[in-house]
Amino acid sequence: MDKKKLESLFDLTDRVAIVTGGTRGIGRAIAEGLASAGAKVTVASRKEDACAETEAHLVSLGGEALGLPTHLGDLDALHTLVDRTVDRFGGLDIVVNNAANALPGFIGDLTPEAWEKSFGVNLRGPVFLVQEALPHLTASPNAAILNVISAGAFLFSQYTSMYAGAKAGLMAFTRSMAAEFAPRGIRANALAPGTVDTDMVRNNPPELQERMAKASFMGRAADPDEMVGPALFLVSDAASFVTGQVLLADGGLTPH
Repeated sequence: MDKKKLESLFDLTDRVAIVTGGTRGIGRAIAEGLASAGAKVTVASRKEDACAETEAHLVSLGGEALGLPTHLGDLDALHTLVDRTVDRFGGLDIVVNNAANALPGFIGDLTPEAWEKSFGVNLRGPVFLVQEALPHLTASPNAAILNVISAGAFLFSQYTSMYAGAKAGLMAFTRSMAAEFAPRGIRANALAPGTVDTDMVRNNPPELQERMAKASFMGRAADPDEMVGPALFLVSDAASFVTGQVLLADGGLTPH
């Protein structure tokens, strides 16, 4: 392989991506990485001001970007997200399902309302977003789906059973997507971060944050930017023969 071909492996010039939960944490870092690699990026999150700020930030990096307020629990909003992306950029090549919530609760105290909120965003939303995007991904010669799950899908996950269960479910859907979509030329993979220094982690008590950070062999929380390399690998031509897999980026927390 010559140098020019090697450099092209991570080149996403003119590819169009949607990143949910794209205004902060892991999602924002991935959106920055996609834009820096040449992709046109739509970022989606619930807050309009955060979407506008992130759009402007990605443009300042030299990218083409669109920020769209979207609630993953609203199925009609997913249709709008895809349609407006395609209207703006002319197609869709990459879907990054990153939006999530981590509602706590012991089994025995769970409520139907909490269940709906958790699984609506963490599992139903990502699956139905892929369904909305499917015709456009089928038309793309470089289609890739990246579902951001969690190392928690492989752990005992005490007190976060709904989050872990939804992420494990999304892992199973990732494998089904890979099997069903391979004849269409669409790849589907999952990224499973461990403890990352994000708002979601910082919402925990300090002593729990410390335990989470020290649970892996590397003994620290990752910076969100450390998820960019694994994510870009999975959605780029560098992973052209990789589908149906889970890449654990967890500092040595989980054997798999």
